[in-house]
Amino acid sequence: MDTAAQHTERDRSSDPVGAEDTSDPAKDRRGRSRFALVSRIAEWTPGGRITLTLLVCLLFLLGLGTFVAQPFDIPSGSMEPGLRAGDRVLVDKVAYRSGAGPQRGDVVVFDGTGYFGNADYIKRVIGVGGDHVVCCDQEGRLEVNGRPVDESSFLYPGDNPSDVPFDVVVPEGKLFLLGDHRHGSNDSRQYLGSPGGGMIPVDAVIGRADWVVWPPAHWRNLTRPGAGARVPDAGGAHG
Repeated sequence: MDTAAQHTERDRSSDPVGAEDTSDPAKDRRGRSRFALVSRIAEWTPGGRITLTLLVCLLFLLGLGTFVAQPFDIPSGSMEPGLRAGDRVLVDKVAYRSGAGPQRGDVVVFDGTGYFGNADYIKRVIGVGGDHVVCCDQEGRLEVNGRPVDESSFLYPGDNPSDVPFDVVVPEGKLFLLGDHRHGSNDSRQYLGSPGGGMIPVDAVIGRADWVVWPPAHWRNLTRPGAGARVPDAGGAHG
């Protein structure tokens, strides 16, 4: 019997608990390298770590504003009473990227270049592709696909749905847009005879206005009114 072999065989069950070294030298080296790199960049940056932190925050905010959400200043009273000149709204730029496009009643910001003018505008979606939009019926109401639309929750007090009569069918991929303050809004009605017929391509929409964020006294969520959901789709089914 080989007793030397018996003594050299290690009994792992006899090792003290916690005796095994669980540290990863390679991971530790990578962590130290990253820390050293950040420290070196901070040394090269005027103002050191404070300036570096501010630059990182600025880049984050720029990325957020480019791809996710951005503020938009209301330039006029065309969306009163809900949005006043000088208000600032937060525009959700990913609201329509999942496949569902703008819905009736949404307040959207869009690029009006070549359609309304060389600027960004904010208006309410009244008609989507395929909709038959008429104003006004015998009772002075706006109609979409044969159904009167109750605009009382957002129309400017004292305004008619429109002083400009129209009867249009919205092409697929386009939107018919109106301001809530109809007497003070430059919108799809004024461009009915222009190329494009006053309709805005869905691709020109920058995003949906979801929140009033400034001034603090006006802070609120912009919800879609139920009037649009009660309108039947162009094919006859309810939207």
